[in-house]
Amino acid sequence: MSIRIGILGYGNLGRGVECALRQNPDMELKAVFTRRDPADVKILTQTAQVCHVDQAPQWTDRLDVMILCGGSATDLPVQTPQYAELFNVVDSFDTHAKIPEHFAHVDAAAKKGGKTAVISVGWDPGMFSLNRMYANAILPQGKDYTFWGRGVSQGHSDAIRRIAGVKDAKQYTIPVDSALAAVRAGENPELTTRQKHTRECFVVAEEGADLDRIETEIKTMPNYFADYDTTVHFISEEELKRDHSGIPHGGFVLRSGSTGWEQEHSHLIEYSLKLDSNPEFTASVIVAYARAAFRLSGEGAHGCKTVFDIAPAYLSAKSGEELRATLL
Repeated sequence: MSIRIGILGYGNLGRGVECALRQNPDMELKAVFTRRDPADVKILTQTAQVCHVDQAPQWTDRLDVMILCGGSATDLPVQTPQYAELFNVVDSFDTHAKIPEHFAHVDAAAKKGGKTAVISVGWDPGMFSLNRMYANAILPQGKDYTFWGRGVSQGHSDAIRRIAGVKDAKQYTIPVDSALAAVRAGENPELTTRQKHTRECFVVAEEGADLDRIETEIKTMPNYFADYDTTVHFISEEELKRDHSGIPHGGFVLRSGSTGWEQEHSHLIEYSLKLDSNPEFTASVIVAYARAAFRLSGEGAHGCKTVFDIAPAYLSAKSGEELRATLL
């Protein structure tokens, strides 16, 4: 039996989820839900329906998991608790500082509805989170370092686009090379947020918009830009399409630690990702966790979960026997 999937939101992430589902034969896309006119949304899966988001409650018995593909700034804080009462859900909420609050809201809703919700799924939070946790458990004496980029942050770009007067935008997160080099050299530097990354924004403003106000709103936005050296470039729509049409990303998780009776031996754990398409890779992680959400729900494990709570075997389409024979 295929796991029946719904997608809520058909932007870059939603399209990435649709493509990822094609690579997972135990899953089937049943419907895409949109706030737009469904007649104007063309999807690739011929066997799936396109429905208005208001029709989603009518699908509670026809979907095993609803994948929520909205933005973290304004969509997911509302949508995930709302739909976690109706469906098993997975989201990619990535505002790190607000994850505990988001978890609490979603947990209450999922338990009320008898559903399973998995939040903050992707590569960070998500795969990077797991690597930070593993490294901390293995090297309890040490320091963590995470560097993102150079790449396009979907969440930060979306946050800029929500500012009044912004027509479109792309935001790049850029590691500070000297900081990364110091960590790799085992210097264990104390680094502030500002010393680790810079942010560069390319913004297409609406005609007549107040550019000074937009730039100020970007640079002072809490949780996104306020703690970073941020550069804002105002460019034309043509320049954005020509020079910034891709969505690459990646980064590094490092933990520098020591072992031995006198902590005489040093170790460095480094995990890296180099992604040609941020949304497509994020979507691939989400789809694996949709499988886990379906399995956990079947076991009655309701409420909200994160990547920390889910055993790796729940992500794989392979059986336990196959995993032990081929990957262990």
